[in-house]
Amino acid sequence: MLKERYPSKLLEDAVEAISSLPGVGKRSALRLALHFMRQPQENVHRFAEAILHLRDDVRYCSTCMMISDGEKCSICSDSSRDTRTICVVSDVRDVMSIENTGQFHGLYHVLGGIISPIAGIGPSDLTIGELVQRVAALRSESDAPVEIILALSGDVEGETTAFYIYRQIEKFGIKVSTLARGLGFGDDLEYADQLTLGRSIVNRQEFRP
Repeated sequence: MLKERYPSKLLEDAVEAISSLPGVGKRSALRLALHFMRQPQENVHRFAEAILHLRDDVRYCSTCMMISDGEKCSICSDSSRDTRTICVVSDVRDVMSIENTGQFHGLYHVLGGIISPIAGIGPSDLTIGELVQRVAALRSESDAPVEIILALSGDVEGETTAFYIYRQIEKFGIKVSTLARGLGFGDDLEYADQLTLGRSIVNRQEFRP
């Protein structure tokens, strides 16, 4: 295949940078680069600054590992949330999907992925240890009930991760539940419609290893 020839090295560099994004091919990258060239300079600068700030300034919540502008995210800082019910998800997109249902009022814990030996991701690569520490702290605070909801994908990796977490926290004698199976096997939370996901949260069931 012949290499694409560009009239400008600057354009070529821009296309190379944009095409490094997931799902963006060279033709789409060229289209976007030419689009940026037609935009007012201040619009492009604002776009670039937003990306730079996202990379350099965004933080992760010290409690739940959710993306945050400060030490604690807006959910963990909300005094109206149920602090003794924690919904465990694989990434921040799952938090956004569940929040959009309006059916959950507890806190979250973002694992940062799921256990996947094929991808080289083990328990130590996730925030499972931090979750265990949170549960231990809640149990030491009072005897009030604690519930952990394992809101992970229904595929093999998700089930493996859920089972591993259950084994780590069952010693605390807390309630561990999982989403109702309104979600099909292998479904990702990100792509579930809000009604189905909301019902799966409300009608959650006890986790059975």
